[in-house]
Amino acid sequence: MLKPIHLLACSFAFAILLSGTPQARAQDRTPSKVPITTTVTVLGPKFTTPPPITKDDISVYSGKTRWDVLDWSPAQGEKGSLQLAIVIDNSASQTAVGTQLNDVAAFIRLQPRSTAVGVFYAVDGTVQAASNFSTNHNAVAKTLRMPLGLRAGDSPSIYLSVSELVKRHWPETRGRREILLISNGVDRLERGPESPYVQAAIEDVQKAGVTVHTIYTGTSLRFGESFRGQYAQQNLEEITSGSGGEAFFEGLITPVSFAPYLRQLDMVLHNQYLLTFAVPRSNKKNGELRQIQVRAEQRNVQLKYPKQVPVPGPAN
Repeated sequence: MLKPIHLLACSFAFAILLSGTPQARAQDRTPSKVPITTTVTVLGPKFTTPPPITKDDISVYSGKTRWDVLDWSPAQGEKGSLQLAIVIDNSASQTAVGTQLNDVAAFIRLQPRSTAVGVFYAVDGTVQAASNFSTNHNAVAKTLRMPLGLRAGDSPSIYLSVSELVKRHWPETRGRREILLISNGVDRLERGPESPYVQAAIEDVQKAGVTVHTIYTGTSLRFGESFRGQYAQQNLEEITSGSGGEAFFEGLITPVSFAPYLRQLDMVLHNQYLLTFAVPRSNKKNGELRQIQVRAEQRNVQLKYPKQVPVPGPAN
């Protein structure tokens, strides 16, 4: 019979041997988990105030895998910080947009002090800042101007401008980052469905954690070209749904007024939560975008969130 000291030595040796087995080595390679935070909009039917939602009401999945919810906080008070970029397609019709500027200005002035607003114009595949982000809403509203309308070579793709804004003209900051894109959605570099520029813009806003809302301004199409308007509107719907935003449109025509849409957008911005959950790190060096599904226990509530979130690669 082994004495206790001999038994302890054998156990230690067995542990060393076990640590070298394939199963143990596989466990060592298991990616560590990291917290991911994203913005979720919660609304009742027809843009009404939702019932109270708690952390216990929310679950997060990737496929059939359920992730641990770490935090679920209303985007209010100390966590209410928001940078809102209003991006106007410079090639948009002056008739479609110019008459709506008073509504946009009123919307800007009504924003809370926790919201910094910037006004940008999409020009030649990039953006020009009429006003950088500021909480002086009255001053920002005064920088709105008429779009110039379509000119040769102007705004080849509004989606290039969106990518340019989030990648090069928007410094990283804590809190929510969102875009109100006012455009007819036409991609002049690829007028058909499945534009690579639209898909690239969707990935860019997902990687940057930016939510995009859109107002469709309508297009001037000749008879028999309505399908091009449908493609343009579909582009706007794809970038909004991919980022967790709202798409506002009135068929294929120019809206009579932006005011109803802006009131609905205001309801959206006041009913958002910051969701934090834990996921395993990506095995890819530069990380990856990972699909998620967010579910709530309550019925009659609508959740909007990005279809994919950025997950970092292995820890150094």
